[in-house]
Amino acid sequence: LKLCNKVLLPVSIGQLLRSTRAKNVYEQNTKLFKRSQELILLGIVWNAFCNAFSRGFGLDATNVITLLTILPLLHTGSLLGLFSLFKSPFINLSKKEAVAAAFAASHKTLAFGLPLVKTVFEGAYKVCLVCSKTFF
Repeated sequence: LKLCNKVLLPVSIGQLLRSTRAKNVYEQNTKLFKRSQELILLGIVWNAFCNAFSRGFGLDATNVITLLTILPLLHTGSLLGLFSLFKSPFINLSKKEAVAAAFAASHKTLAFGLPLVKTVFEGAYKVCLVCSKTFF
């Protein structure tokens, strides 16, 4: 229920509003809404980092070094794998489309990822290990 309230409900409401006059208001004030969206996302990131520093990361140096080694390798691997998938004859996208699809498919958004991780792993000791991929 918490997950629905924090993640799915706002996404659903946003999708419903796209079919109303609200979309016209958004299109008329695109710059204002984009700036507001950036500020809200910055606030979410700031809050996540402040919470991490105030409560401690719960990680020792070995885990940090492992994360800093494995995450870039996983990210590069996912980009290359997805690019290969999208360029395969099965999907057959152009090179530009395959690059865009691989980039979009391999990235997560903080706005969606942090509330989800925070709700699912609430009270977990090493949440930092779970959400570290969201930051990269």
